[in-house]
Amino acid sequence: MIERYMTREMREIWSEENKFRTWLEVELAVCRAWMERGVIPSEAYDDICTRAGFTIERINEIEEQVNHDVVAFVSAVAETIGENGRYIHLGLTSSDVIDTASSLLLKRSLAAVDEKVVLLMSAVRKRAEEFKYTPCVGRTHGIHGEPTTFGLKLMNWYYQLTRDRERIALAAAHVDFGKISGAVGTYAHCDPSLEKRVCEILGLRPSPVSTQILQRDRHANVLNTLALLGSALDRFATEIRHLQRTEVMEVLEPFGAKQKGSSAMPHKRNPILCERISGMSRLLRGYAVVGMENISLWHERDISHSSAERVVWPDAFHAVSYMLSKMTTVVEKMTVDNEKMKENLELTRGLVYSQRILLELVERFGLLREEAYAIVQENAMKCWKEKTAFFDLLLGDERVRSKLSEEELRSLFDSAYYFRWVDEVFSRFTDQ
Repeated sequence: MIERYMTREMREIWSEENKFRTWLEVELAVCRAWMERGVIPSEAYDDICTRAGFTIERINEIEEQVNHDVVAFVSAVAETIGENGRYIHLGLTSSDVIDTASSLLLKRSLAAVDEKVVLLMSAVRKRAEEFKYTPCVGRTHGIHGEPTTFGLKLMNWYYQLTRDRERIALAAAHVDFGKISGAVGTYAHCDPSLEKRVCEILGLRPSPVSTQILQRDRHANVLNTLALLGSALDRFATEIRHLQRTEVMEVLEPFGAKQKGSSAMPHKRNPILCERISGMSRLLRGYAVVGMENISLWHERDISHSSAERVVWPDAFHAVSYMLSKMTTVVEKMTVDNEKMKENLELTRGLVYSQRILLELVERFGLLREEAYAIVQENAMKCWKEKTAFFDLLLGDERVRSKLSEEELRSLFDSAYYFRWVDEVFSRFTDQ
């Protein structure tokens, strides 16, 4: 990931230093399991734990010669230990270390992402409560539909994020596995009970069956989970981008006092954070495809997945972590124009109440739906064309006027009718 979009949390997890540190964590867990069996003397194990270390420079020097990063790592660590270094990597194949360590890195990354989702949910819920009863127009196909509230719109976001959290938990459960089963998964040099003990030490579960690697559907699920989360953020960002359009101007993302919107046009206030989030969501969906491509490998394994994972895993987590931070900032600091929402709600001169008129004619007066629809649609089209208030057109239509008094008709143009169940919707999330 380029520096611009890196985050502190993911830098700590996915740095080269921490990758090797996590490999060493696995190696030391294996040494401990061998020591508990008496294969490694306790004095040697204590010496290993005291002296084991590495430098990236030395690993790189060795890799230049051997062209194998795990061999280079094991050799570099063994050098720091001395004679007892011979016990490092005892009975293991490279993927025992890499895949078990990767499970730890992915689990920790998912936990960090989940923490950021919780922060975003808190911000969304707070703003939803703030605008719980703020009327605005609901749009379908980009066209005004019926009244809703901005708070209800935000609660819909909140609910989607609860599903993202469920997927994160499931993805973490699917990568909560290690494998110490050897070159093709037969436990030829490390028996299953050793694997079980190593995984216990590391806080993982042993994979019930593996080849030389953990199968990549687990990891594809992680990337798909991040892509779905990114798509949720894209959805939220796209909504704000539309609401910030000059013709709409209901919601504006934060804009700093010294911020510049354009190098050429000083008046510009562009939704650049939301556009950035939308753009980066495309990366996450692309990484998800890579994850699925990595599932199909030759026989017990090949390494066509390896080079791709070195890029897409850290990049995906950096991207989604960055996006979550920016979206939280947008939600917390966005400007919401209540008056503009009210103005836009009235923009179509009452057409947003057309369905209520239709249902009143059908349910109360027994008109056939087709007949009632024709009456309402005819007046709606006049409203569009003549720019006359929908209420006035209906009031002047004898087919409507003969059934509804002016007062009764006006009562059907009350936006509060549409908000009767807002409290009910909000109450469903009291325990979230």
